[in-house]
Amino acid sequence: MARLRFARVEYCFMKKAGSMNILAIGSHPDDIEFGCGGTLHKYAGKGHSVYMLILTHGEQGGVPARRMREQRASAKKLGAADLFWAEYVDTRLPFYEDIIPSIEKVVRKVRPQFAFVHFGKDTHQDHRQASQSAIVATRNVPNVLFYEGPTSFEFAPNVYVDIGESMNTKIRCLACHASQVMKTNVESQSILDIARATAVFRGTQCRRRFAEAFASLRMFILP
Repeated sequence: MARLRFARVEYCFMKKAGSMNILAIGSHPDDIEFGCGGTLHKYAGKGHSVYMLILTHGEQGGVPARRMREQRASAKKLGAADLFWAEYVDTRLPFYEDIIPSIEKVVRKVRPQFAFVHFGKDTHQDHRQASQSAIVATRNVPNVLFYEGPTSFEFAPNVYVDIGESMNTKIRCLACHASQVMKTNVESQSILDIARATAVFRGTQCRRRFAEAFASLRMFILP
């Protein structure tokens, strides 16, 4: 099992009475920001506590120390209350049974009411493994939503979040990952371009300017 590192991110906001704990799980630095960064920023701004768990340092995409610095800067800008690292090897996440205890440890610490995780149909093997592991590890979390990434396929959302007021911050958070911005394998398109296009497309589907879309594994409707 990979060793977990707890790295508190200083962010100044007052937690409001009745606020929720929200946990987002990503395989690599910048995965979470692309998939649900606008939603996390929106709810952090409303006084909810946002936590991030990154399963690898993303060493296949750059120098680990730099990628970790980029992630910390992004998490602070996003409004995260805490940032956790599980030190697995990039592109080599083990069979999901080995990852489950690491995720469960963070779930027990955070006690989230909402969890955001990778969508399982994805061309990146780490995203698939993380998704399957998270399904098990978050089995007692009331609300579990899958977020899309640039390598997701057959993603059919049924939940939308208006991120109009958080779109600029989402882009700024992705820009914190400067070493990754142009590593899209799409000619002349940065990850910022792709994130904005995705938000416009999802916004069009729900008649908003910008939105993030999710597929729900489990979601409670509040009374």
